[in-house]
Amino acid sequence: MIELIPAIDIINGQCVRLTKGDYDQKTVYSNSPAEVAKEFEQLGFQRLHVVDLDGAKSKHIVNSAVLSQITTETSLTTDFGGGIKTDEDIEKAFAAGASMVTVGSIAVTQPELFIGWLRKYGAERMILGADVRNGKISINGWKEDSEEDLLPFLQKYIEAGVKMVLCTEISKDGTLQGPAIELYKRVMEKYPQLHLIASGGVACMDDIKALEAAGIPAVVFGKAIYEGRIDLKELMDWRNSK
Repeated sequence: MIELIPAIDIINGQCVRLTKGDYDQKTVYSNSPAEVAKEFEQLGFQRLHVVDLDGAKSKHIVNSAVLSQITTETSLTTDFGGGIKTDEDIEKAFAAGASMVTVGSIAVTQPELFIGWLRKYGAERMILGADVRNGKISINGWKEDSEEDLLPFLQKYIEAGVKMVLCTEISKDGTLQGPAIELYKRVMEKYPQLHLIASGGVACMDDIKALEAAGIPAVVFGKAIYEGRIDLKELMDWRNSK
């Protein structure tokens, strides 16, 4: 059964969503991310994906206090990403209660540092962020495209011990136009052992069902929740009936 992971993106301490990673296309949905997290927990969700968008832009963690509030006030297993660039950043994320961290840009720009973290903290606590635009890995809050192609990028880190990958198709993110299922299927066909977390474009329950039918292990979704496109009680009833 596909793992369901709602997302909370944070700017200025608020719960927001962007469209295609564009900071100028921002919608604020709540002034209290912790209250949103508590609502997810009350509905029966066990996982949460938190992104520090200020951190991604600033290249260091900014919203660790919000993360700490979420992890203190809920028992959700929370993964955290955005702005993790140094040993201090990663320690700050874990100290604030993150169960896992999602790291993308450093895996591109400082691969030895990322592999060092992977060995130090273990594959169960490190999620490789693979944000894709036009087939290339994008970094630093999606503001820069690298020369790294997706599959060789994944191959390198799977060989180094990575077990979990969060893959976002940037052109889909926040658009409510459906996920990049064919992209995820290609990844799973090549790396069937991978715990692949699909992200971007989910607009309705049928999208989640289609990802499950395609054999995708997990999905992150946010805007469809906040825009009322997915009834979370109906979604949880579907999950619990399986």
